[in-house]
Amino acid sequence: MELHIKEPKQILTKASGYLKGYTHTLNPYAGCSFSCKFCYVREMPIAKFKGLEWGTWVDVKLGASDLLKKELTKAKNKGPVHIFMSSSTDPYQPAEANHFITRSLLEVMVEIQPDFLFVQTRSPLVTRDIQYFKQLKDRVLISMTIETDLGEMRKIFTPSAPPIAARFKALQDLKEAGLPIQAAISPVLPSSESFAKKLFSVVSRVCVDDYFMGDGMQGKRTQRLGIQQIYEKEKLEEWYDPSAYLRVKKQLENYFSDDQIFVSQEGFLPLNKLQK
Repeated sequence: MELHIKEPKQILTKASGYLKGYTHTLNPYAGCSFSCKFCYVREMPIAKFKGLEWGTWVDVKLGASDLLKKELTKAKNKGPVHIFMSSSTDPYQPAEANHFITRSLLEVMVEIQPDFLFVQTRSPLVTRDIQYFKQLKDRVLISMTIETDLGEMRKIFTPSAPPIAARFKALQDLKEAGLPIQAAISPVLPSSESFAKKLFSVVSRVCVDDYFMGDGMQGKRTQRLGIQQIYEKEKLEEWYDPSAYLRVKKQLENYFSDDQIFVSQEGFLPLNKLQK
């Protein structure tokens, strides 16, 4: 893994497209060492123009907190600020354990609070910062990606990502801390018939998403990555289909009420009570 120290000129980026309801995105790092095979960012300019294979490099944004303090203050003077962290990296990937960029940004946001902060991660390291999330109270939603409950599926599609059991444990810890949380089944991967029951034991809100709804191009970005060939190789073709998510949604409906299940984009919107 190549780590590069960078000094960005900007840290808040205006949100658009899929991230409806958000004014800005916030990426503490560029690149992601989790290197999920289906990650749509692989098809974006940040990955394609780097000249290095996605998952082999991470840019650490030195001085990000100082920039955020200036930019967040300026943005708040113009109106409500809804931040999505992160749209093209994981804010709690392994580099965060040593460089604390995400924590430094949270420290700023505790002092200068945005109207809403959505935290998207698949890393149990997120529990390290519970103290900061508590200070944001109802202005935050922490979304933990759990695409499947099957370890063998994780090894096929996301071998460098944290183990599934550790993510469930992280959700339990966040729940016990009284924080707003959700499980993001994004994208839907093959799972067991007890997946919904396991999720129900730790969360009261779930979001179901897939390649066809969530990659920003109706599945075309994912298709260019050759993901379909992986499904064919593993004889999982029935799971690579625009209707496959309904199989999981139906299972969820046995445990969750309609107002606890969200599909694709609606599950990533700012919480209704905070929307202006």
